[in-house]
Amino acid sequence: MEMKLKEDLNPVLLLLFQVTVWLYSVLAFLPSYLFSSVSESDAGLGSEQERAQRLKARSVTGRPAGPYRAMGATKRLVSSLHPGVDTLDKVFEDASRRFPDRDCLGTREVVMEEDERQSNGKFFKKVILGQYRWLSYAETHRAAACFGVGLAALGQRAHNNIAIFCETRAEWVIAAQACFMQNFPLVTLYSTLGGPAITHGLNETEVSHIITSRELLETRLKFILLEVPRLQHIIVVDDTPTEWPGYPRGISVHNMATVQGLRTKPENGKRPMPSDIAVIMYTSGSTGIPKGVMISHSNIIAGITGMAERIPNLGENDTYIGYLPLAHVLELSAELVCVAHGCRIGYSSPQTLADQSTKIKKGSKGDTSVLQPTLMAAVPEIMDRIYKNVMTKVEEMSSAQRTLFTLAYNYKLEQLSQGRSTPLCDNLVFKKVRSLLGGKTRVLLSGGAPLSAATQRFINVCFCCPVGQGYGLTETCGAGTISEMWDYSTGRVGGPLICSEIKLKDWVEGGYHITDTPTPRGEILIGGPNVTMGYYKNEAKNQDFFVDETGQRWFCTGDIGEVHPDGCLKIIDRKKDLVKLQAGEYVSLGKVEAMLKNCPLIDNICAYANSDEMYVIGFVVPNQKNLLLLAEQYLIRGSWEELCDNAAMEEVVLQVITEAALSAQLERFEIPRKIRLSPDPWTPETGLVTEAFKLKRQQLKSKYQDDIERMYGGK
Repeated sequence: MEMKLKEDLNPVLLLLFQVTVWLYSVLAFLPSYLFSSVSESDAGLGSEQERAQRLKARSVTGRPAGPYRAMGATKRLVSSLHPGVDTLDKVFEDASRRFPDRDCLGTREVVMEEDERQSNGKFFKKVILGQYRWLSYAETHRAAACFGVGLAALGQRAHNNIAIFCETRAEWVIAAQACFMQNFPLVTLYSTLGGPAITHGLNETEVSHIITSRELLETRLKFILLEVPRLQHIIVVDDTPTEWPGYPRGISVHNMATVQGLRTKPENGKRPMPSDIAVIMYTSGSTGIPKGVMISHSNIIAGITGMAERIPNLGENDTYIGYLPLAHVLELSAELVCVAHGCRIGYSSPQTLADQSTKIKKGSKGDTSVLQPTLMAAVPEIMDRIYKNVMTKVEEMSSAQRTLFTLAYNYKLEQLSQGRSTPLCDNLVFKKVRSLLGGKTRVLLSGGAPLSAATQRFINVCFCCPVGQGYGLTETCGAGTISEMWDYSTGRVGGPLICSEIKLKDWVEGGYHITDTPTPRGEILIGGPNVTMGYYKNEAKNQDFFVDETGQRWFCTGDIGEVHPDGCLKIIDRKKDLVKLQAGEYVSLGKVEAMLKNCPLIDNICAYANSDEMYVIGFVVPNQKNLLLLAEQYLIRGSWEELCDNAAMEEVVLQVITEAALSAQLERFEIPRKIRLSPDPWTPETGLVTEAFKLKRQQLKSKYQDDIERMYGGK
């Protein structure tokens, strides 16, 4: 889809633009184009376009169900980066031996903090940040080794779980490496989790030690300490304060620096085996209770091996910006990929990422401007935000500027589809947009939720870098598929990584079959050494994992996909009620419905969410008596059908539903933001519910397709 202009293009301007671009291309780039074509064909790579059209994966059995493997791994899946480097402590040891003096972890110093008064009278904390301060690989390794020994001196034992509840920062990685070295399984919890979920995770894993930050200790952890009876030691990664009075008896609070100074006799045989648990990662459960996924050292190493192969020329000249939660498998894996290849990792946060970010004081620099990363992982919500901001600025341009931008955009889109570069447009038109992320980004990895085609094309064009769209789950170490960097097609998640293979399985109830034409469709099954060990203390849920006759582990994802002729996967549906919104929050549609059915105004409700969108919507069968009373109260007149079709009535009902949802303690993102009232009840005869009156989601979606488009802004 091309960008549309509000006014017709001036034909003279159009001609001038095309002549300029043509002349520049011929004079400046014909020699290099010819030489690169020769060298590429000598190397057997072919042009970008040829590479994009090449087969990415094939079914090793020849059957449409698969298993599909990457072309580089049809004989055997790849499970490690280097021979003998089979546990995470060895990965870091190997990196610190190969790159001892290279920068490893970087943190910006805080020059000044101040409370800035907003127009609404509220105060908002703003910061001025200085340069990045770096720890080398050797220094990071030493810090982790000392911390591991200190934790052992505090009574932490090998094979006993230890928790980390902390924001993304250098100390998180140092603490994790310390635990890997000492064979302490690391329990990770999102720093955004609520009290009950944190309590559940800490009690289920029976931890006695937790690593956290001063802020999270004082705002979250402090209030649930009495509910976690086994907890004895809290280690705070910040340097200040050093005194922690007022904590319950039996709980000691220590600073990380103090623990690093403790010494103990080394335990024998504490080094991990590849099959030992490295991480127990808590993920959102459909019931609202998080599940802990047991991830072994060999699982993570297989996963990062697969991911690294998709990033061309990855090495010690790369800089990665870390700002997504490290308790999420995407960020942890991405940072471990970087460590294994000697890259620098500079830390950031969503509030300080760019010059315009909320915590950055006007006139001072955001993290991307200072760090100038070459690699970045992002969730679609952040990319969409950048896209909307830039498009708003384009609308504010003068007519001539807007015309030039649109010409350049459409021209570059056409050139990309043919596998060509556009250096003139990149330097003259897109340089300013590119500088939003520091100006040097060469690869953007997108994961966590589907990326819209419009946003992906925008990133490809304006940031002058490819977007590797990936698909994976915590249960598969975040690894499954990633699109190749020269594949500019949209809406797909690429072919399987060299560490994993993919099969499709019929989902009869949903109407998806491996015999479907033109492409086989079905539930996605991921197999390989990256498939994790299962859920912690949760045998009932472990039925989603199985081992085949060769001994390989598989995970049934519950997602529905189709495999294209070139071996790429496209996600087309979800089998489960659990939907991930664009920002990455999980919504259990069944839970939302169960809570709202208690509202006297509702006879039946179907919650619906699209992963491309930010919010939930709902189809509601209202209670006739209560709706008529409400209409009378608000002086809304009409027949039953007219009332259900009335926008003002929808708004009133939505208000009641929102109040009911809040009193049922639903999260804001779980509450339907728009609804459609249905005058007709859903019965088995209508085909919208089963005989047991369970919702048939696919049929409801088809019935209300026009309303879905209306409620999501007519996209």
